[in-house]
Amino acid sequence: MPCQHIVYQRPEDLDPFYLTLKKRENPDQAVESRVRDILAHVAAKGDEALIEYTRRFDCPDFTPQMLCVTKADIAGAMTRVQASDVAILEEAIHNIRVFHEEQREKSWMTTREDGAILGQLVRPVDHAGLYVPGGQGGETPLISSFLMNAIPAQVAGVPRIVAISPPRKDGSLNPYILAVAHLLGISEVYRTGSAWGIAALAYGTQTIAPVDVLAGPGNIYVTTAKRLLAGRVGIDMIAGPSEIVILADSSAPPAWLAADLLSQAEHDPLAAAILVTDSVELAYTVRTELEEQLGKLPRNDIARKALADWGAVIIVPGLIEGIEVVNRLASEHLELAVADPWSILASIRHAGAIFLGSSCPEPVGDYFAGPNHVLPTMGSARFSSALCVETFLKKSSLIAATAAYTRRHGTKIARLARLEGLEAHARSVEYRII
Repeated sequence: MPCQHIVYQRPEDLDPFYLTLKKRENPDQAVESRVRDILAHVAAKGDEALIEYTRRFDCPDFTPQMLCVTKADIAGAMTRVQASDVAILEEAIHNIRVFHEEQREKSWMTTREDGAILGQLVRPVDHAGLYVPGGQGGETPLISSFLMNAIPAQVAGVPRIVAISPPRKDGSLNPYILAVAHLLGISEVYRTGSAWGIAALAYGTQTIAPVDVLAGPGNIYVTTAKRLLAGRVGIDMIAGPSEIVILADSSAPPAWLAADLLSQAEHDPLAAAILVTDSVELAYTVRTELEEQLGKLPRNDIARKALADWGAVIIVPGLIEGIEVVNRLASEHLELAVADPWSILASIRHAGAIFLGSSCPEPVGDYFAGPNHVLPTMGSARFSSALCVETFLKKSSLIAATAAYTRRHGTKIARLARLEGLEAHARSVEYRII
């Protein structure tokens, strides 16, 4: 039996499983103290600390000269990437850029009848730092995450975009990472990773100038470093383990559903993959399919553990109850594998990304369609959104008051200030109305 089996009749039936999922939030409390030490060491020693950690954990023969990737190396990577893959990347880049251009925000101003001019100035941050995981020994780089972080920053108009990624054992970066940098026109790339790379972006070193916003996924060390540095710099979000919830009826092909659940389970032993269905027959068929497909996966050990610990098939009386369940779970990815997904879309309140219909599996959005795949996890879709152009923007309020405006309202403003015990505030206004 690859995952839990839950029969849902009322909300409290889900309580034990919901509490189980919450245990993924803090898998290792000892990490924080180690990350704090790393951050302090990088802040104090700069490049020296980066070289030390990189030699210890990634590349034993790493030298200071290897830290910065040259423009020639970036351009040269294109010769080591298949032309057919470049074409796919270019098409994905186009799709992602077109989607995010719809998110552009404009500055605005309005003039009121009383003479005040009010508005909002929207400006990009000056510097954005992107973390690009190298994957297994640098051989499975998360190039899609590079696209999903870099393109919104470019659409926002960020003038300086920096990418970092941990080097492979020989000190190189995967050519696909560099090819993406070339295709996007990003020329500032560094070979450094983990919490020390994040620290370098936040504090700056002799080689790496600091940034204003950090974005990009990573392991628990990267995530913890971002959490501890939030406030010193902006961050995209605190992302937890990947998760998918599928709401399905009897019209959905069981083999497809099993494959979709496994597409998340193979990510990480902490990934959650959950099927919610009103069809008992479908539920049991999917469980059989899961077992059969698991044996064919290269990462079946990871997927099997994820399913055993955090996976579930939840049988509900009907789709109305199913909607209640998926809204409570507020998952990162939600597939509506039902006969008429559009008819229930208005009832879905909480999800990072919603995939409509059995023919639209989660990887369509992860890689190619255009919407961002950096999404809220661990139920935070109740109040949080996908990474977007706004992540790399800041907004300044604009207030222009005429002398007549301040004279007309100054006494009221001074009264409000004195109610808060702020006499200097009150006098600041009153000097202008004497």
